[in-house]
Amino acid sequence: MFTGIIEEIGSMRRITRQGQAMILTIGARKILEDVHLGDSIAVNGVCLTVVQYDESSITVDVMPETFRRTSLHKLHVGDPVNLERAMLAGGRFGGHIVQGHVDSTGLITNRYQEENAVVFQIEPSELSILKYMIPHGSITIDGISLTLVQVTEQSFTVSIIPHTLAQTILQHKKAGDEVNLEADVLGKYMEKLMNHRMPGSGETARKKGTLTEAFLAENGFI
Repeated sequence: MFTGIIEEIGSMRRITRQGQAMILTIGARKILEDVHLGDSIAVNGVCLTVVQYDESSITVDVMPETFRRTSLHKLHVGDPVNLERAMLAGGRFGGHIVQGHVDSTGLITNRYQEENAVVFQIEPSELSILKYMIPHGSITIDGISLTLVQVTEQSFTVSIIPHTLAQTILQHKKAGDEVNLEADVLGKYMEKLMNHRMPGSGETARKKGTLTEAFLAENGFI
C-alpha cells in the first residue's frame, strides 16, 4: 500500500521491450536507502516489484496487462518518473489509501494558472472511473494523492499547490499528455458491497443493491 506522497523524482535510464513486456531501469537516490529485492515501488502510480538494484538504480518488470492499462509504455530514456516506496506499518499517513493499481489513463485537456495554484483538467479514457469521484474527494494521478475540485460527466479538475508541482513530474505535464489514474478504493469496495448478491433464498438475498435494516439483520450484522 502507498499513500500518494511522492518521495523523489527518478529518471529512466534503460528500457527493454519484448512485445508488451518491458524491463525498466530507473535512476534514484532516496528510495535506495533501504531497498531489497522484491520490494514494491510505485512508478508513476504503478506498483512494480524490484528485481535488481545497485547503488544508483532499480530495475523492475512490466507485464503485458500493466503495459496495456497504464502509460508506462510511453516512457522514453531520460523521462522523469514519480517514485514512492510502500508504506511502513508505523509510517505517517500523509495522503490516502493508494494501491498502485491503475484504473484508467487520462488525457490532460487543459492546464492553467489560478493565482498561486495550477489547475489541470483531465478526461479519463474509461469514463466509468468518474462514478468513484466526488468533489473534494481523493484521486491518484501518476501516483500523487490529490483532491478533486470539480467532477463532470466527461472530466474532472484538480488544483496543484506550488510545492506539489515542484516535487512531482506534474511540473512537466501539459495539455495532450497522458497520466495514470487510480480512483479511491473505498468507493470501489462500497459499490461491490452494495451490489453483491448474497447467497441464500431470502427475499433480501435476491435484491441486488439494496442495503436495508432487514438485510443487515438477516446476514448477522445486527
